Amino acid sequence: MTTKVAVGASPYRVELSPPDISAYRAGNTGVEYITTFDSGVAGPHVMVNAVTHGNEICGAIAVDRLFKMNVRPTRGRLSLAFANVEAYHAWNPKHPHGNRYVEEDFNRVWTPATLDGSRQSVELHRARAMRPIIDDVDLLLDIHSMQDPHGPVMICGALEKGIAFARDVGFPEFIVSDKGHANGTRMRDYGEFGESASAKNALLVECGQHWEAAAADVAWQSTWRFLRATKCVDDGLAESQIAPALVPAPKVVRITDALIANSADYRFREGTKGLDIIARRGDLIAQDGGNPVLAPYDNCVLIMPTLLHVTPGLTVVRIGQLIA
Repeated sequence: MTTKVAVGASPYRVELSPPDISAYRAGNTGVEYITTFDSGVAGPHVMVNAVTHGNEICGAIAVDRLFKMNVRPTRGRLSLAFANVEAYHAWNPKHPHGNRYVEEDFNRVWTPATLDGSRQSVELHRARAMRPIIDDVDLLLDIHSMQDPHGPVMICGALEKGIAFARDVGFPEFIVSDKGHANGTRMRDYGEFGESASAKNALLVECGQHWEAAAADVAWQSTWRFLRATKCVDDGLAESQIAPALVPAPKVVRITDALIANSADYRFREGTKGLDIIARRGDLIAQDGGNPVLAPYDNCVLIMPTLLHVTPGLTVVRIGQLIA
């Protein structure tokens, strides 16, 4: 399944540079670009994963920094991973919206039926190689960024265990609880991560617009708060990397709907940005081909509105209710 991805100049500044990750290619797991450090002390298998999408630079910066700091677990195991490396290596800052993936979205293939199936693609080949290690991971942080400017959010899935884990991490302020996407399954929802009876847990952090400098800072703070919450690294080391700034109490948004564009002429109301709250039921969200799109309930939160490259059939925004 080959999908065209928008290329060309971006209205957003490219403030980040992708680090050279070639030194991490060999790894030590038998799977390229995955390295596992074992403390020799009983504890969970923790993973920090970057570049699930090739044009999302901030996670690569964070994982590269962990390697360069020689971060090691004090209990359990710590794996550092770069996922869609072919797309990452093909990324071109002159055409920054390209190379999100090579043939299909790496983050929509994570079901046994797809992984065990006969379909072939660059992304499926990589996911199948990573699968045995992902099967063994207990606690996962998958670092992402967003196409359009948007405040950072922690995506925790639909289960209460995910919400609780995101609260333990404590950053970013907004936690998004959702059931995933209709067009495929994310890595954070794969296997026991998505089973309520399992202690395994996974989070996906969206750090901000893909190439803004602030996204790298969010990725770094999210990583260290995640590592502190998993208790797999030295507390003092984690505290030395966590910014002392006061973080507001977590706000949980439960996704209720994904709004689909019926036309290419989909226009959000002036000044719309991610995490906007539409105060009243019936207030305008957007115009779709001249037809009003209205908030279905009070305090309707807009999650990741698509401001560029809108086409009919595209999910243009997900909406949710504040539950805490």
